[in-house]
Amino acid sequence: MEEGGVVRPFWSLSAAGFAATAIAFGPGRMGFGLFVPEFRSAFSMSTSTVGFVSSLGFLGFFIGLLIAPVLLARQGPESPVLVGLAAATVGMEVVAFAPNVPVVAIGVFLAASSAGLAWTPFNDAIHRKVEDDDRPAALSGVSTGTSVGIVLAGLAALVMVTGGLSWRICWAFFAAASACAFLGNWIALRRVEKEPDGNQETKWRDLADTAAIPLYAIGFAYGTNSAIYISFAADHLVEAGGVPGVLVGATPALVYIFYGLFGLAGLLTGRIKDMMGLPMLLRLLMLAGALSLALVAVAPGTWTGLISSAGLQGIHVMMTSAVLAFWSERLFPALPSFSFTAALLAAAAGSVLGPAVAGLASNAFGAGAVFLGTAALPAATALLLRNRHARERPAKPV
Repeated sequence: MEEGGVVRPFWSLSAAGFAATAIAFGPGRMGFGLFVPEFRSAFSMSTSTVGFVSSLGFLGFFIGLLIAPVLLARQGPESPVLVGLAAATVGMEVVAFAPNVPVVAIGVFLAASSAGLAWTPFNDAIHRKVEDDDRPAALSGVSTGTSVGIVLAGLAALVMVTGGLSWRICWAFFAAASACAFLGNWIALRRVEKEPDGNQETKWRDLADTAAIPLYAIGFAYGTNSAIYISFAADHLVEAGGVPGVLVGATPALVYIFYGLFGLAGLLTGRIKDMMGLPMLLRLLMLAGALSLALVAVAPGTWTGLISSAGLQGIHVMMTSAVLAFWSERLFPALPSFSFTAALLAAAAGSVLGPAVAGLASNAFGAGAVFLGTAALPAATALLLRNRHARERPAKPV
């Protein structure tokens, strides 16, 4: 683990990235959805207001993705990661003490922006400091930090429902954890140098390569699938009466806990890819996402349906995000962070469009039809994917 008394970059950067994504993608990006019932009760929030605040969070994530490469190019990976974790800390503290809906919205926006700021720079840091053979494992570790964050957020919500804990205490705890992650990342990233100066416009143009189209298509399908699941699955399961033997109000917490626990499989993404190859792994991940959505429609109100659906979605999200990280880095080794940002922007586009379309379709055709219809997107992606599409060779000579 150590070389001459200094922790190896593989371990320090993997741990720092794990903590950053645990905060940014756990309570930072998904916390609002977990606590909607409490926000409704405290602030008399209407459904349209809930939708507005949730959309503001997605907007924060999207803006964070655009700001991160600018800060990365100017000051190195330390800057966007620390700015993101600072935004998460302040945003969660704002939510914890919010007196009204506008202040909650500001806090959610800040907290969710951390997801766009604090993840992609690790592609650059790991590309510079970690040996080539260890990069997939390191990037998988960073991506899978999300699982722990989601599990902890789900446990906090479960304790709140069953033990009468105030949601404000939960969000204050999230803010304290974010501050600790800020300190750990400051220690780990301060020795990672700024990338050489380059023309950002040229870099974005370089990413418009036909070899990257499958990467972006997978990203879009993944973003659409995951956003619709996060936005509607737990509510649909609550409407179905939850699961036997547990308070109906605990259903969202249970969904997130199993989602996060099964998502820990993301830590094995690099090894599984080496065993079966990238094309087969992508097919299985897309099918897992499709089956997860289908189970929400056909098996609500059962423990088997809840655990299987949440678990498959957790595996789909965590392992696919890890694949996007190392696949983009292999396709564009000279642009590790920019290429990952491009893949996540494709996912973010799906995250913004998917729930809006699904909400309209649900009114017309019903929630069950929407889940089954959405499942067709990742299923079709799996069927259309060819081995030649999932190439890992550099898109351009380096």
